[in-house]
Amino acid sequence: MEQYSIEKLYDLNETIAADLMRSAKYPWEILPKIKDFIIELGNKLPQDKYEKKGENIWIAKSAIVYDSAYIAGPCIIDEEAEVRHCAFIRGSAIVGKGAVVGNSTELKNVILFNKVQVPHYNYVGDSILGFKSHMGAGSITSNVKSDKKLVVVKNGKEDQVETGLKKFGAMLGDNVEVGCGSVLNPGTVIGRETNIYPLSSVRGCIPAKSIFKDKDHIVRKTED
Repeated sequence: MEQYSIEKLYDLNETIAADLMRSAKYPWEILPKIKDFIIELGNKLPQDKYEKKGENIWIAKSAIVYDSAYIAGPCIIDEEAEVRHCAFIRGSAIVGKGAVVGNSTELKNVILFNKVQVPHYNYVGDSILGFKSHMGAGSITSNVKSDKKLVVVKNGKEDQVETGLKKFGAMLGDNVEVGCGSVLNPGTVIGRETNIYPLSSVRGCIPAKSIFKDKDHIVRKTED
């Protein structure tokens, strides 16, 4: 499971939440701490760069937020981010520098690293998306199992971690590309620079620098 640690998945220079991320080994351990961290950090943000817009909502002055977007606290929208028409941010969300939250996209209890794109009809809940990761139109993170049991992270039959979490969406490493219409099932962890084919149903751990075609066809990318 070591290859799916925070150290292996993320460049912590690319998030305002670096201190929080350093407090754990695995990214899912961060999920219960996001809300309190945002409130603590938000109150320390420089007022010349960030404006407090509501209860525990901090928006960078260089960010673009459309009037029709809904934002509930606690939330931080970082510099030069864009929150587009009818985005629905339900709280406990960090939107990184230069990130895009698009039309009808819903966020809840998430960290989006810098330059993340969730631009079209995405649901991202109880998840962490690494630097420059991108979710294609209509792709979602499913964050609760159908049987309502606690989520177990599975890297094959012999390597499993009980998270103790009922709600756990997906952990995407840096530069992950998720194809349109895909579903990332509860407890999905995707290594850096991996591509997910459109219309995929993904579960478990997917290695870095891979192409996921389906559960039986996961191929490593060739080196240039």
